[in-house]
Amino acid sequence: MVKYNINLDNKTILVTGAAGFIGSFLSKRLCKEYINTAIIGIDNLNDYYDITLKKYRLNELEKQSNFTFIKGNIADKDFIEKIFEQQKPDIVVNLAAQAGVRYSIVNPDVYIESNLIGFYNLMEACRHSYDKAKKGVEHFVYASSSSIYGTNKKVPYSTEDKVDNPVSLYAASKKSNELIAHAYAKLYNIPSTGLRFFTVYGPAGRPDMAYFGFTDKLRAKKKIQIFNYGNCQRDFTYIDDIVEGVLRVIQHAPEKANGEDGLPLPPYQVYNIGNNQPEQLLNFVDILQQELIRAGVLPADYDFENYKELVPMQPGDVPITYADTTPLEKDFGFKPNTSLRDGLRAFSEWYAHFYIK
Repeated sequence: MVKYNINLDNKTILVTGAAGFIGSFLSKRLCKEYINTAIIGIDNLNDYYDITLKKYRLNELEKQSNFTFIKGNIADKDFIEKIFEQQKPDIVVNLAAQAGVRYSIVNPDVYIESNLIGFYNLMEACRHSYDKAKKGVEHFVYASSSSIYGTNKKVPYSTEDKVDNPVSLYAASKKSNELIAHAYAKLYNIPSTGLRFFTVYGPAGRPDMAYFGFTDKLRAKKKIQIFNYGNCQRDFTYIDDIVEGVLRVIQHAPEKANGEDGLPLPPYQVYNIGNNQPEQLLNFVDILQQELIRAGVLPADYDFENYKELVPMQPGDVPITYADTTPLEKDFGFKPNTSLRDGLRAFSEWYAHFYIK
């Protein structure tokens, strides 16, 4: 296992996308465990999905005395420069991004703005945090995605695999993030770690994700479409496992070192964070419906078969996601282990409380 080389106490941590699913859960955990640490959350609160949910997450965060929220867009370079000038973050966790494979097919502009321009702005700000011999950002951690594996037929997916064939602009933007981070690590010696997340789910999650969308439709007695005739497999990863992985990774920045030519070797690393146990989509739907009944979201006599529709694969999607988490286990002694039933039970209970009770 690696040794932690970053102490999070009495630091300033910038979390972008703080009103988002992963960003809000991570920020809350940081606030509670590191009460002497300042957590600065930024988000543009766009309307990609119901902003009420984002405000709910923020409301939970703003109960924490060491959390500060600043509304803004990472694609606005002046805004980012001002944040770095005023807050002087020690650690940056970039979780702000335009998400979603299907949305990237119909609305590509926002992916270029947030995932490329916004990412570049943050890297530039990290670079200049070292100006005039300042200490600068100790670790830049950012969200990548399992989508970058594209149609890779080798499973489980390893960070050693070649990933040059993305099947969506979203996936291409995430691969670009990794390339940009590598270049900045090499040129400016900025320690950076990319995290390829695998199908994150849980309470207060994203409504555009299958489990959330299925729940909304079933409750409204609308048909749910199950793609690839139910033959898709997903490495569903519960939000608490994602946060635990991110928290451990933050505390170890890739070591700075020089190569034989005297120039810096890039302090750069990428990890998968996934459950390492892909589930058939039909099994996932079956467990979801059981837990929705248990939580009182749906009646016990709900006729599920009447609301299921098996359809072909959709553009930009892949038949399986499956994470090789060996490097994460080896370096940090951690492997996501929340069962699908436990995770969907927590989601169903939250959904019942938030939307019904």
